[in-house]
Amino acid sequence: MERIKVGLIVNPISGLGGPIGYKGTDDPQIVTEALKMGYKPKSPLRAAEALKVLRDLPIVIYTYSGLMGEKSAQIARVKYKIIGRPASPRTTYMDTITAAKAMLKLKLPLIMFSGGDGTAVNIIDAVDLKIPVVGIPAGVKMYSGVFAVSPRAAGALAREYLTRGLPLIEEEVLDISEEDYRRDVLNVKLYGYLKVPYVPEVLQGEKQPSGINERGVMDGIAKHVVEEMNGETCYILGPGLTVKAIADALGVEKTLLGFDVVRKGRIIVKDASEASLLSISEKCRKIKLILSPLGGSGFLIGRGNLQLTPRILRKIGKDNIIIVATQRKLRNLKKLLIDTGDAELDRELTGYYRVITGYREELIFKVLSV
Repeated sequence: MERIKVGLIVNPISGLGGPIGYKGTDDPQIVTEALKMGYKPKSPLRAAEALKVLRDLPIVIYTYSGLMGEKSAQIARVKYKIIGRPASPRTTYMDTITAAKAMLKLKLPLIMFSGGDGTAVNIIDAVDLKIPVVGIPAGVKMYSGVFAVSPRAAGALAREYLTRGLPLIEEEVLDISEEDYRRDVLNVKLYGYLKVPYVPEVLQGEKQPSGINERGVMDGIAKHVVEEMNGETCYILGPGLTVKAIADALGVEKTLLGFDVVRKGRIIVKDASEASLLSISEKCRKIKLILSPLGGSGFLIGRGNLQLTPRILRKIGKDNIIIVATQRKLRNLKKLLIDTGDAELDRELTGYYRVITGYREELIFKVLSV
């Protein structure tokens, strides 16, 4: 039986900067710092989860050596073939581009890649629309529409395309300036398109801008939250404009794209990392986490807020999560999602939540795991 050939590209450093509060890993110094602090690459493990869905197929994975794909194939126990190796032990964007070009020459029917928006940009530079791709979500920045909602969903999408065939659509790849992102400015530009097998429930959807004409609604949400606050509780304020409105109502300056901790109406930690959130969880007797879902994808946890590691979320607990969102955003999303990277924790955090949608207005909304 002829084996199905599939390309796999893993960006090993993707997502490393998230837990320490950085907004990506384009800067090599960020990677060095994360590794020194003991954080391990998770992108290869997420790629392995996707490959496990394909394990029973007559498949051979064409990939690069080491953490760029070989390790993921070994973990998933799938047959693989090495077609190259990175130029140095510390991989760069050029390794991604070179690997994708090699797969283009081999005329592979599909490339799976594990990374974030930056990796997707590199794939465009190499193959453009010539080969279909499936994005395995593993980065800090994942605002593009080419990613599946989870690693296993990526594997299922690839499986369906390879065995039964699926229509292909051109999905947007968004280029986010990390330099601006670290300065708390979300500068989103359309970089290009990639061809993706189409199952709308499986693809996460690209980032949608918040409506500026909803400022009044956000102010109402903020007023509701502030009136419910008490001086005994530390409040962790998550990213986004809706949560920023709460900080504005308190009269404090919010890190738009990061986490700040407030108590008694003042900021006690700004742009928090996982380590500082752990420290706060030990110092504060009561903690509340305030989050707003990401427009377009509906992710509450797991996209752009990797500081919320499983050990942080377990300390906070489901009952201490406050969700805020306008009714318009909820209508557009239809579902809220979490992807902590810990299947057991995902199950613990799913269920029905009260979502504050305005001043003294709430809706019951179900949060699902991916």
